[in-house]
Amino acid sequence: MPLKKHHIFTAILIFVLGHTLVAQTITVCKTCDIKTLQGGIDAAQANDTVYIEKGTYKEIDVLVNKPLTIIGKDYPVIDGEMKGEIITIVANNVTVDGLFIKNVGTSYTADYAAIRLKRVENFVIKNLVLEKLFFGIYVEKSKNGKVFHNKIIGDAEEEYNSGNGIQLWYSHNIQIEHNFIQRVRDGIYLEFSDDCIIKNNVSSHNVRYGLHFMFSNDDVYQDNLFEKNGAGVAVMFSKKIKMYNNIFRENWGTASYGLLLKEINDAEIMYNTFEQNTIGINTEGSNRIRYENNNFISNGWAVKVLGACYSNTFKGNNFLYNSFDMAYNSKVHDNEFDGNYWSNYTGYDLDKDGIGDVPYRPVKLFSYIVNRTPETIILLRSLFIDIIDFSEKVSPVFTPDNLLDNNPKIKRITW
Repeated sequence: MPLKKHHIFTAILIFVLGHTLVAQTITVCKTCDIKTLQGGIDAAQANDTVYIEKGTYKEIDVLVNKPLTIIGKDYPVIDGEMKGEIITIVANNVTVDGLFIKNVGTSYTADYAAIRLKRVENFVIKNLVLEKLFFGIYVEKSKNGKVFHNKIIGDAEEEYNSGNGIQLWYSHNIQIEHNFIQRVRDGIYLEFSDDCIIKNNVSSHNVRYGLHFMFSNDDVYQDNLFEKNGAGVAVMFSKKIKMYNNIFRENWGTASYGLLLKEINDAEIMYNTFEQNTIGINTEGSNRIRYENNNFISNGWAVKVLGACYSNTFKGNNFLYNSFDMAYNSKVHDNEFDGNYWSNYTGYDLDKDGIGDVPYRPVKLFSYIVNRTPETIILLRSLFIDIIDFSEKVSPVFTPDNLLDNNPKIKRITW
């Protein structure tokens, strides 16, 4: 006998309300029946909320093995006492919000983390403060997650005994946004991780890189600040990375740079600012890269090309007050320079169309000399250097004779 419409509606309502009523809130506090985070997780059913009152909870190896929402009130402290990993998540649909996690154990055989996610999806890790850590947030073989509004402060001094702030390994479609990361090995590290977005983060004062890609494709990072790191960002052995509107600033050192590109292809580098770095962009073995609408300001070298870089385009960039605009260690050249502004350009514009009537040659002989013999940098700004640079401009011998910007802009480009 067919069910009537109001019977069907009633059945659906009972089903929905029944499931709504099942979800409960488990409270953890020092005076509650449940006094530990692990105890709250164990007592909870799937899709419950575990609510942690303010206080200090000394725990390690906390296992989240069911879909839960874990919320801290006034940043309760989860203290690992330097003994090991603190929280491990192995279930889908988990949210962790508002905890202060500190004192992660250090190991030379295990990558202990404040929070580790293993083979999960649809997770949210937000509003955490992580201090005195080895690794901060470690995401492995997971997908479709968000890591945002976290503050991660390490005390790293050397690479060998420090971990990364946020690490992705074989993970896909992860959003990393609005995090503040300092004093770890790499602020953010991706390995074999595709289709991720890294946006609006501040990564500074880290021992090695502010952001580091290895074997990762189709990722986007934009609107980030990378400042005063061992080096700003390294993109290695990856393809189709989009890099938009980031600031790379004050990454100084004998082997430092704002951005390192090594063996990458088909990328876009647009609307970024490279300011006061030893080297703005250091590129090697990288092809079909679009460098457009970037500012290179007061760097040692704006761009250093170390070889095997083909079919790249540099258009609409501002090269402002760099010691050297370009360094090039090969006479083979098929990259395109067109319509950039060079503050060192001394040509003229008789027809007043905003484009210099004389092509600009960005590679100076002295740059070539310093590349081969760094000690000669002490001669910078001397009259002798002006003379040899002029002679190379007239008759190129050591630099690519076809490396020219045929349409140099007379005024700084705005967009």
